[in-house]
Amino acid sequence: MTTPGTPARAAPMQSEFGRYFLASLAALALDVAVLHLAAAWMHYLLAASLGFGVGAGAIYLLSTRWVFRRRKLAGKTPVEFSAFVAIGLAGLALNDFVIYLAVDHLGLALLAAKAVAAGASFLFNYTARKLALF
Repeated sequence: MTTPGTPARAAPMQSEFGRYFLASLAALALDVAVLHLAAAWMHYLLAASLGFGVGAGAIYLLSTRWVFRRRKLAGKTPVEFSAFVAIGLAGLALNDFVIYLAVDHLGLALLAAKAVAAGASFLFNYTARKLALF
């Protein structure tokens, strides 16, 4: 309950971070599905990169259409998309590095390693995209 003159807090689905979190879950589901399927016939880091790319496409569409209300580069789609991809590539490097360390040095299963990597890349990507693009 709020007192008169005090703004109400946004419900999680109404907050930008909440929407980004939900959009990221959807993108992560695509990412993990592609990773799981592709890892059966290619090196796990290539499969991780492929899955990350599919998820990145989904999160771009969701970010520009649903998550962020304000876009610093609105009307400059090629520039915005290029910056989004550049941040995504840095997130991909972080993702693959964490998966590599977790699988090859800590002995975690691939999907457990992906869970750790997803947390790290989520925080990095949200912060970088919020600061640079939205």
